[in-house]
Amino acid sequence: MSVSNQMMKGLLDGAILGLIAKGETYGYEILEKLKENQFPEISDGSIYPVLLRLNKKGYIQATVRKSDNGGPKRKYYSLTESGKDELKIFKEKWLYLNSGMNNLFGSE
Repeated sequence: MSVSNQMMKGLLDGAILGLIAKGETYGYEILEKLKENQFPEISDGSIYPVLLRLNKKGYIQATVRKSDNGGPKRKYYSLTESGKDELKIFKEKWLYLNSGMNNLFGSE
């Protein structure tokens, strides 16, 4: 099932902030964790523009370091204080919306 672009954009922002809040991580690892959790319609190229946008907004910060396995350098992302605040707001809005949707649709 396809999810609208606008809906997906907002959900992806929140999901990525939530993953980064669990610990410093890099783009490919974020992609893999989203897929593991059955987040819909994620392609390799869709993650990096979101990370760039979140970085520009000041919600995350990037640090370039050598890869643990001797591969190319990676950008590792961590949450800023502003990002923590944004994630808290996202969670509150999500719980409120999710509650309303569950009330509306029940357990059909």
